Amino acid sequence: MLEVNMKAPDFTLYNKDGINVSLSDFLGKKVVIYFYQKDNTPGCSRQACAFAKAYDEFKKDNVVVIGISKDSVASHVKFAEKYNLPFILLSDPELIAIKAYDVWQEKKLYGKVSMGVVRTTYIIDEHGIIEKVMPKVKPDTNAADILTYLQK
Repeated sequence: MLEVNMKAPDFTLYNKDGINVSLSDFLGKKVVIYFYQKDNTPGCSRQACAFAKAYDEFKKDNVVVIGISKDSVASHVKFAEKYNLPFILLSDPELIAIKAYDVWQEKKLYGKVSMGVVRTTYIIDEHGIIEKVMPKVKPDTNAADILTYLQK
């Protein structure tokens, strides 16, 4: 897992509109990057909706919100339209950012071991430095927890 005060790994991935987006595009702004498992699954949908509901608060504070999963651009389009998601969704099928941020890990479900994305959120400061790491976040409270942290 990456740690606080480390330089956040830069990446370039496609957004839901097929446009390349890099973390370095947002230097000068605080960035919340949340990694999630899969579009349209119950927990990930609740997490995305919580970010959507809180989006105006993030925007008011000039904070960029980015959700990253290994889903395709087409999947992100449907997901964003279904839940009216106003923030950036990035597609990482090659696991570029997912591995760089060390969220591709061994998981156990019903005794079966497999590799997958561990739900994790990073807050990156205006200089591209990791300010906070939130591992194994809860989908329903992740957005609110971040806002509470940012408003301290």
